[in-house]
Amino acid sequence: MKLTDLKYISEKRAQQFCKLGITDQEGLVRFFPRTYLDLTSPDSIVEARHNDMALIPCEVVSVSLNRYARRPVVKAVCRQGDNYFTTVWFNQPYVATKLTAGEYFFYGRVRNKYGMYAEMVNPVFESADRLKTLKGILPVYPLAGGLTQGAVRTAVRQALSNVHIQSAIPLALQRKYALSDLGEAYRRVHEPRDMDDVAAAGERIAVEEYFMLVSAFKAIKGDRQAARLNRYCVTQAQVEQFIASFPFGFTEGQKSAVRDIFSDVTSPVIMNRLLQGDVGCGKTAVALTAIFMAVKSGYQAAMLAPTEVLARQNAAQLARFFPDRQVRFLSGTTPAAEKKRIKAELKSGTADIVCGTHAVIQRDVEFAKLALVVCDEQQRFGVAQRSALAEKGEGCDCLVMSATPIPRTLSLVFYGDLDVTTIRDKPASRMPVSTSVIPRSKYDDMLRWIEGEASAGRQTYFVCPKIDGDDEGTVMSVTELYEELKAKMPSARIALLHGRMKENEKQAIMDAFRRKEYDCLVSTTVIEVGIDVPDATVMVICDADRFGLSQLHQLRGRVGRGSQKSYCFLLSPADTEAARQRLAVLKDNADGFKIAECDLQMRGGGDFMGTRQSGRILSELHNLRFPVSAVFTAKAIADEAFCGAFATDELRKLAIRRYEQLKDVVMN
Repeated sequence: MKLTDLKYISEKRAQQFCKLGITDQEGLVRFFPRTYLDLTSPDSIVEARHNDMALIPCEVVSVSLNRYARRPVVKAVCRQGDNYFTTVWFNQPYVATKLTAGEYFFYGRVRNKYGMYAEMVNPVFESADRLKTLKGILPVYPLAGGLTQGAVRTAVRQALSNVHIQSAIPLALQRKYALSDLGEAYRRVHEPRDMDDVAAAGERIAVEEYFMLVSAFKAIKGDRQAARLNRYCVTQAQVEQFIASFPFGFTEGQKSAVRDIFSDVTSPVIMNRLLQGDVGCGKTAVALTAIFMAVKSGYQAAMLAPTEVLARQNAAQLARFFPDRQVRFLSGTTPAAEKKRIKAELKSGTADIVCGTHAVIQRDVEFAKLALVVCDEQQRFGVAQRSALAEKGEGCDCLVMSATPIPRTLSLVFYGDLDVTTIRDKPASRMPVSTSVIPRSKYDDMLRWIEGEASAGRQTYFVCPKIDGDDEGTVMSVTELYEELKAKMPSARIALLHGRMKENEKQAIMDAFRRKEYDCLVSTTVIEVGIDVPDATVMVICDADRFGLSQLHQLRGRVGRGSQKSYCFLLSPADTEAARQRLAVLKDNADGFKIAECDLQMRGGGDFMGTRQSGRILSELHNLRFPVSAVFTAKAIADEAFCGAFATDELRKLAIRRYEQLKDVVMN
């Protein structure tokens, strides 16, 4: 059903909804609120703590529009009882035309630190007169263009009357697992009676969508049992001889992974395997062994990495372990003449191995006999991207690696089309990293200690979540920290690294840091994956509460890679109990799988399945929080649904159709 069939939806308004990815009425029903206003319990600006999200009823006294550093800033002076506070909006000049003196409700983050007047930053607001007609729990939606909350709510309310989404779960299984009506769940997401409604409805919808995804993977996996075209002729003895060339012995986990891969590549069907393991468990060594199996059998292999820095590092490893093979590096910054030569060598078969970034996926990159594709840091790539590379060879084996530990049940959802191998142990030489949460009062002491480490030849990473200054003034940026550290640590040689730099600049800085030309590297999360600098022994993470626990664990894994004792310092201005609990988990645990489980329990499936972790897996659910039990329930139902009488062609086709709707948006 078209959007323009709804009252008040013109062609222009429909185009505004299109900017939110909504093209029909079903899309409106599936468009979930990003938060809710509980009009039954407003907050007090006096009692709100720093960084709290609060709903504040107040009177707007004055509104002004100014410009700072060429950016428009709207500022309003507000009063709640006898208490005054300010509200500010950055880069939203239109607010000045919508906000006048009068009674309003504001919802947003409160800044209230260092004895300053309380302030709300970029809050959403509603006229108190308008809210008099609304009661209970009010949904707040993401907006785009000229859309308003009222326009979206009106459109959603109409769509709910026209659209009823039917459950694909067989009725007998709905009854067995006591599942509520799916259509009613969608209604309660948009029109909840209380927050318990939101939680229950979110869980029901999550069960449905994960059921569809797991069911699709079951169907797809059955289809992928394709016969092998590339017959590997490598022997077990040759593989063991290659492993002996490493300067360290393989752990039991690595040996088991190699056995899984050898069994795959010598079996009658194509390999599609995920190799996951914690930071520093030796996944790259296993991948190199898989590449050996391919090239020793006379085929080509390709290795894909998400960043040029990591791709170059992998290429150097390949050149080291395959001195008698033609190894090539290909990225977006490779000179045109060199690109042309490399592509010709790959097409003719004179190049055995190529390692690179997304440039390897380009249509004009052809192979003579590609048999193995390795995707490093799988969480940075989507299904379509790895498939595009695998399709460059006939019946390619595919090995994808992830250093983000995922609990087993969730890995079946994320990577249901793959067989999963997990490396749980680490080399005995890996020393544990000592982790501490540093209060602001100890910040200068920490810097003096780091200066001493630098004079002793040890190196430090400083990581910030942002490149530029934060509009809200609550987050340290790399540029701000870089300038501060140069002033506070004059004897240290400090470099700056972030994602807006050109690839050759980033590579030059990393190479210089690796050669110990710098003592400290101030960076964004571009150093999160795969970077290996043995003399880097200190990791400082600013605004640590802004990162997920698994990402913090990844960053911590950049140190402790040599023989010296290493340290990780977490800096966080957040003083909430939730923030303290999360950082305590990282401080007290070195096992990435344990950390992932804790993160899942503390933040819920909706957050864990968010943007960084999965490429917005099931993006339509990303604003809902739901318990992990939804995933377990969905898998149990899918297991039963594909047994006996339930395993119908209709269910199989429906699941695959829903998966196809999701995968391009969700997994790329």
